[in-house]
Amino acid sequence: MNRRNFMLATPAAALGTLILPTASLSAPAIITNTSQILPRHTKGPRIVICGGGWGGMTAAKYLSKLVPQAQVVLIERNPTFWSGPMSNKWLIDIVNTDFLNHDMLAPSIKYGYSLVHAEVTAIERDKKTVRTTQGALEYDYLILSGGIRNAYDAWFGNDTYAAEYTRQHFPNAYIPNAEMFALKNKLKAFKGGTIVMTLPPPPHRCPPSPYERACLMAWHIKANKIPGKIIILDPKPTIGPIGEGYRAAFQELYPDIITHVPNARVREVDPFKKHIKTTAGDFDFDDAVLMPPHQAADMVWNAGLVGTGPDGKPTGWANIDPRLFTAKDDDNVYVVGDSMGFISDQFGHYPKSAHVAHAVAKIVSQNLAERIAGKEVVPVLPDNLCYMMVNGDPQEEISVKFEYELDASGKVLQTQIDMDVRTPDLVKEDFQWIESRFNDFL
Repeated sequence: MNRRNFMLATPAAALGTLILPTASLSAPAIITNTSQILPRHTKGPRIVICGGGWGGMTAAKYLSKLVPQAQVVLIERNPTFWSGPMSNKWLIDIVNTDFLNHDMLAPSIKYGYSLVHAEVTAIERDKKTVRTTQGALEYDYLILSGGIRNAYDAWFGNDTYAAEYTRQHFPNAYIPNAEMFALKNKLKAFKGGTIVMTLPPPPHRCPPSPYERACLMAWHIKANKIPGKIIILDPKPTIGPIGEGYRAAFQELYPDIITHVPNARVREVDPFKKHIKTTAGDFDFDDAVLMPPHQAADMVWNAGLVGTGPDGKPTGWANIDPRLFTAKDDDNVYVVGDSMGFISDQFGHYPKSAHVAHAVAKIVSQNLAERIAGKEVVPVLPDNLCYMMVNGDPQEEISVKFEYELDASGKVLQTQIDMDVRTPDLVKEDFQWIESRFNDFL
């Protein structure tokens, strides 16, 4: 066969004996949310954790350690771990992307749990089954650590087009990680004008702190001599927490850039005309960071675990035992992190912070280990610590600490300690804090 004929020959003829069997060319099995994944491979219980953020990854590590006979499975939709803490500093390049973005496979191998990258599509508690885009998974115990959802429906009702337009054009960057890149690119490209920033009504996720974000965006505007202003529309009557610290930063560092408007609850948003109506007046904007109210993650709603208030309406958050973090009507389900609901009538909710998610995940892991071992379950209280940078050069931070104790009746009480004086020393403490946590579960 000459070269011309060889080139014109069919692949099978040209390769001689390399003829693939017909069966190998058939389509793969179609994955549905009823397909079974990860068959049981231990005699111990199966613990499924939905959500691989600060709380979920911490629970996966500690349950693998404390209940070695269990099969621990972590389900997370994102391919990598992305940290909310420090993400505001990342916006102005205090830290790089590798500081926030981490591999999830290495920890799963290191600590011995299974990692499934999939979206949770349904939770059938009567069948103890989680359904995902990769198939179904049965559980003995379930931990929900899905974080928050952006409740755009509070603004737009069933107008999903307006909600999606708002998310795309005025991202709030509270959920990792595409919106965070969009906000950073928006800030880098900003040439001037008025930026309106709506704050979610409490309780809401923090970090990223919206006040810190406003300060660091203002620092970028100031440092680059951009003719821009930021209007903070705050539904609360005063700045808080760390009210004095933020007030000083606004007035002393950014008096010509930041305007804080209290009692500005959003009444109507028109993202197309760039106009917002609030209880403190109406505002036009050139650009915006539109943060809608926060609620428990979709998976909590799908599981039917959202509580109801005295008015019979959904609270938006998981209805949990405030000491054990189990669902009120299903003690085989635990909720950790931002989705957790009401704790105490003194302060309402635990801060929806990474620090609390990490602390509660460790507590729940210990409680579940005690329970599986047939021991007495000992409730433990978490704590909270948050650092916020308010100046980019020199780098200065303020911080807040929350301590918890029980009163004589068993009610959880909160003590808040604000550190309002901005200082470089708190920057050092901040980096020590996050490195210690990353080293713990990553």
